[in-house]
Formats: sequence, structure tokens, C-alpha cells
Amino acid sequence: MALSIAFSGKGGTGKTTLAGLLVRYLIKKDKGPILAVDADSNYNLNEVLGVEVHETLGGVRERMKKGDVPNGMTKDRFMSMQLEQSIVEAKDFDLVVMGQPEGQGCYCAANTLLSEFLSKLTKNYQSIVMDNEAGMEHISRLTTKNIDTLLIVSDPSRRGLQAAQRIKELAHSLNIGVKDIYLILNNVQQEPSQAVLDIIEQAGMTLLGTVGADQTLAEYDMTGRPTAELPEDNPVVQSAFAMFDKIVAD
Repeated sequence: MALSIAFSGKGGTGKTTLAGLLVRYLIKKDKGPILAVDADSNYNLNEVLGVEVHETLGGVRERMKKGDVPNGMTKDRFMSMQLEQSIVEAKDFDLVVMGQPEGQGCYCAANTLLSEFLSKLTKNYQSIVMDNEAGMEHISRLTTKNIDTLLIVSDPSRRGLQAAQRIKELAHSLNIGVKDIYLILNNVQQEPSQAVLDIIEQAGMTLLGTVGADQTLAEYDMTGRPTAELPEDNPVVQSAFAMFDKIVAD
């Protein structure tokens, strides 16, 4: 059965950077084939991983709904073909981007095809990494199925931790079969204070680990370099890999 790990958190917490590092970690641990799924409507996992995206699943769905289908081809066949072509095939992983959520009007047929496509697609991979926005609408469509681990990324502020708690509660309310939920504190300046640890405990969350602020990471991000390619000895990489060791079996 595939290992599935999803990231969530409010914008700006660094979850996409960590998702990219998890893909790198799984490659290193020979956990392929690997499927990366960018389920954030403001997608940029491809930039973290250093690949280009020319099509999103949402874009395919939009064209089907508008009837933008070549003559002589059924909508089902057209959408299936376009969805297959939307997969970005890199050397060590594949990537699909969900894109924007649906707009106005009925998307029942298109969404059914999309769910069926994702269900079949995920069966072809040993490891699945999902970068998701806080709402998790796409994860719930991404097949209602057995997410082994949800990693909620937050800063160490009270409001950030409150947002993380709401995400945890939302995850429990959705039928996505989450087995384990962990909290990651990112971009920290120092070890979590007792006050922060108390908030985490009261929220019923388990702290997986912390990642410190890092100048090299900031420079990569500012210059557009793929942050998944940070040097092996970078503190962010070391901290992330140490956390991943706790949740990924050898």
C-alpha cells in the first residue's frame, strides 16, 4: 500500500518548502515511484522542486465544463487524455497540480472523472506527497482515502497555533482516513517556550519537531532557486530529514 503524507497550514508557514524536502528525502530513501500532488490553489510546489507546469487538473476540468472538446471526441475521452498529459514527469518523481477550485455552475461530471483519475493514478506510486492549503477541499476529493500522516506546519505564534488547531479539527471532520497528525513549527528563532508547548498540549496536537530560520533558505527563495536543492548539510535539510525519519519506515 502506498505511503501518503499530506502537508497543510496557513499561507507563509513554509509547508511547500518542507513538502519539497520530503520528496527529496523519499528519493534518497529509495521510496519511489513518488507522486507529488500540489493541491494548493496558489500552487508553487513545482518551483520548489525545479520543474515547469503547463497544465493543471483544474484547467482540464474547466475546458470540459465549457464544452471545449474537439469534434469527434467524447468529453470523457478528451478529459482522460488531457489529465494524463497534465502529469509532469521528472527524473525521480511525477507531479500533478490541482489548480484552482471549481467556479460557478455544475461540475458533477467533471469532478467525478477527476476523482476517478486520481484514484487510478495514486495506485501507481509507492509514495505520495501532497501539498495542500488549509481548507483541504482538494484532499477530500483526492480520494477520501487513507492519508497516513498529516503534517500541519505553523509558526510559533498563538494565532498560528490556533489556525493549526482548526486545521486538525477540520481534518478529523473529513472522510479522508487520516491516521496520524503532527505539528511542525517552522522558521523558529529559538526552542519553543513553555507557553507555546502548553498551547500545543491543550490543542491536543503532537509536536513532531522544529525548523529554524535560515538565511540560505531565504536566499534560495528570493532568487527563485529550487529550495529542494538546498545543500545536504543545511540546518533546514537536517532538521526536516530528522523529522521525516520519525514517520517514514525503513
